[in-house]
Formats: sequence, structure tokens, C-alpha cells
Amino acid sequence: MFHIYCIYNKKNNKIYIGQTKDLENRLELHNQKTFKGFTSRFDGEWILIYSEEVESRIDALKREKQLKSFRGREFVKNFIPR
Repeated sequence: MFHIYCIYNKKNNKIYIGQTKDLENRLELHNQKTFKGFTSRFDGEWILIYSEEVESRIDALKREKQLKSFRGREFVKNFIPR
């Protein structure tokens, strides 16, 4: 199973959308700034605001692409805690 996930950084008001096989580990890696990329540029905690489970990596990549579209981002924004 693969997970498509959306994480949010309240301090910087940023959203990140990705996919992984191990969601708990990936969230830890984002918060430890292990990845050299988008999430490591921002201080503050990344929290999980949305996730889905799919059967294959191909399905995960398709859904990730949908969530990164304009309509997908509008959908994700509904999950940001106020």
C-alpha cells in the first residue's frame, strides 16, 4: 500500500503534498529536516492534515499529481486547521 499525504507548516503557512510507502517514517523525516528540498527550508513543525491509501505506486503518483493541481490544492486547503 502507498500513501498520498498532505502536510502543513502553520508557522510558515506552507503545504507539501507527497507520496510514500511508510507514512509515519516520512513525517518524521520531514520534521527532522532530513530531505534537502522544500520542507527542509522552513522551520516549524510539519503536521499531517490529509492522507489517502492506494494499491500501487502508479496510483499514488497519479493522485499526487491531481492533488497538486489547482482544484486539488483547493480541496487540500479545506483540511488546514484554523
